[in-house]
Parts: sequence; C-alpha cells; structure tokens
Amino acid sequence: MGRARYLLLAFSLLGASSCAVSGILTRNLSPLFETPREVKNKVREPFRPEARLAVLWVGHATALVQIGDKVILTDPVFTSTVGMVSKRFVEPGLDPENLPPVDAVLISHMHFDHLSLGSLEMIEDKTKVAFVPRGGLVYVPPFRFETVELGPWQTWERGGLKVTPTPVVHSGFRYGIDRDWMTETFTGYVVEYDGIRVYFGGDTAYDKDMFRETGKRFPGIDVALLPIAPIAPRDFMVSKHVDPTEAVQIYQDLGARWMVPIHYDTFVNSLDERGDDLRVLRKVMADRKLTQNEVQILAHGEQRVFLRRPAQEGSKPAQGEAQPQSLRR
Repeated sequence: MGRARYLLLAFSLLGASSCAVSGILTRNLSPLFETPREVKNKVREPFRPEARLAVLWVGHATALVQIGDKVILTDPVFTSTVGMVSKRFVEPGLDPENLPPVDAVLISHMHFDHLSLGSLEMIEDKTKVAFVPRGGLVYVPPFRFETVELGPWQTWERGGLKVTPTPVVHSGFRYGIDRDWMTETFTGYVVEYDGIRVYFGGDTAYDKDMFRETGKRFPGIDVALLPIAPIAPRDFMVSKHVDPTEAVQIYQDLGARWMVPIHYDTFVNSLDERGDDLRVLRKVMADRKLTQNEVQILAHGEQRVFLRRPAQEGSKPAQGEAQPQSLRR
C-alpha cells in the first residue's frame, strides 16, 4: 500500500474525530513530494576518545549520548517515514552504519516516531541492550539484542552503567485500538555512569511535582534532553506535549546543568511551521536570561562535547564544545 493510501486510511480513522488531527494529516501531504533536506558534513566517527560527555542530535527524539566509554542511543529513528504516513523533511543527522557499538538503546514509548522497528533492525548488530517502559515488550519482536522492560524508578545496572525510568505525562498506545490497556507504556529515563547523569524526556506534558521529584531523586543532572514541540494547536497538544516555555521549566525543575532541545523540525506532527519552535525557545531564553551555554541548541547531525576526560580538562575548549565556566546553575 502506498503512502497516499495510508494517509487516506488515517483520515478515515481519525480525521472525523478531530480537526487538529485532520490538519496535521493534511500537512503531511507536502513532504511526500519533497526530498529530505541533506545534512552536510555528517560525523563519520561519532565516538570521541577525549569526551567524558558528548551529545549528537540525529533528529526528532534520536540522540547519540556518549558518557566516557559508554554509548547510549535514544528513540532511534533512521527510516524515511514513521508509520508509513509521516515523511521526514530532514535526513538523519547520522548514518546508522557509522554508529559505534551501542551499550543501551532507550525507547520512551510505543508511538511510531519513537519505537521504530525498522530502525531497530538497522542497528540490531550494534546494539547490546534496549529498554522499554512497562508493558512495552508486547510490541518488540525478538531481536538479537536483549530487551529489558522496566517500571518507574526501577534501576537496571551493568558494568557501572545505570538506567532508571522516570515518570512523564504522555500516552503509550500504538494503534489506537490498544488505548484502553496500554496505559503505562511511556517514560523518561535517567542514565548514570562515571559520575555523570543524563536525563531523556521522550515525550511529555508538564507536571511540576513530577519533574521536581525526579530532580530531587537525581541531583546534579548534567544534560537534560527535552522535547520543545509540538506546540500547535495548543489546546490539543497541552495534555501530552510541552511547548518551549514548559520545556525550559522542566530543565529548571530538574536542576540540570545543560538543556539540549529535541523533538522539533524533523517530522510534521503539529500545525507548527518549520522554525517556529526554535523561535519561541529563543524568546523564552531571552525572557529568562538563559545563555546559549545553558540551553545548547544543536543542528541536525551536530555533535558537542560537554565534558572532556580529566587529561584534557586543562586545554582550551574545542570548536563546538560547551564551556562550563560560563554556566549558571
């Protein structure tokens, strides 16, 4: 079945129930006839021997996180479409064949733009273990890598690497008909290794108490990977997705050192125009007097070293490297 027929099917199932859904599906027609924007000068060797902490934004909710000698990949999506409906308008910022061995894959929830089975097939031979939220194993076939299902605050540890799911506010169904029983299959994560803590928010709405509790349980988070979109239509999105203002508030609730915005300008999943989400984020940063060293905006395919290994700490920051001395806690 072609993409156009999938769109028509989606309209028949969802369009009548929501003007917002119909509008979003309509906007997905345009990218079907476009070539995804090329990401130039892609990193071919993303493992950085000098890095104690580095992040490469692949696009959407996919990020390659390096903590020392460990590599973590969040919500890997390398396919040209998700759900055979939404086509990406920017190609992946990293080619899967250039991935180093991945110590942990984090799956935040079951939606097609976060759990991409085709993408997991592409990286099957490079993945050691993948994590899914409670109830998520039902949608993951038996790959050659280990898949572990975890509930909130349940910590997995191996070789000094710790992975802990944390509560978020979202939905976990995959097909709609499973809405009533897939009620726990969404999560955030905190990853810990060698004294470094990284938070990955997946998709979420805002809940002050929830994120402050995460920050309390995991003080000193170094980097928070946080979604800043979709924004519009706000009355439709607010129960499941934060906007840039709420994302910045989560960053501050967590008490994180750096924020890296994700989940924007890759697929059509809202009524936002391309560039809207970053424009709003930069205004929020200005209003709250946050610097570019605190909120680290990465382009598709851009990799940034946040912390170097001790032997390198006395040297000057490399190009594109975060400068901790200019940050405010």
